[in-house]
Amino acid sequence: MTLYDLKPRFQALLRPLVRRLADAGVTANQVTLAAAIGSVALGALLCCKSHNHALFLLLPVWLALRMALNAIDGMLAREFGQKSRLGGYLNELCDVVSDAALLLPFALIEPFSQPTVFAVIGLAIVAEYAGVMGPLVGASRRYDGPLGKSDRAALVGALALWIGLGLPLAPWMAWAMPAAALLLVLTTINRVRRGLQEGNSA
Repeated sequence: MTLYDLKPRFQALLRPLVRRLADAGVTANQVTLAAAIGSVALGALLCCKSHNHALFLLLPVWLALRMALNAIDGMLAREFGQKSRLGGYLNELCDVVSDAALLLPFALIEPFSQPTVFAVIGLAIVAEYAGVMGPLVGASRRYDGPLGKSDRAALVGALALWIGLGLPLAPWMAWAMPAAALLLVLTTINRVRRGLQEGNSA
């Protein structure tokens, strides 16, 4: 089970707001782009001001808001007739760009190392690509864990909160990134394996 499995309950809480946004003329693609632009802007700020650890407190707040925006754009598309081919591209591309932008500042924080942070960024892209490929083999878009998008957000948010509160960054915390990389490899394997199983049984 991953945090993605809790998505239906989260959507139910957001539904009244989504209805008001749709009535106001807000589109799913606008929400998708706003989430990506906000993520890139925050990632750039944290990279430029990585010495100011207090700014990392912005990251958990933004991740919660971004999760809401990601749910909102999907609901606008599905429930208010806003699905489009462009929206499909934007949804997937903006997600991987946002993830990379929000992970990048950790490469500038000790004890995390640049190679391991870059590895996590690259493996996250591979994992999402494996999920997107599900429909190519007759399966659904795969969201299997153990380290899906929502789970990565929880990990990044927890690390950012620790940094932002000025808590000690012990050397053993450097293992957080290699552990995340390993979990992303397992995530990719699970998505491929279960996608093939679903496609073969269709």
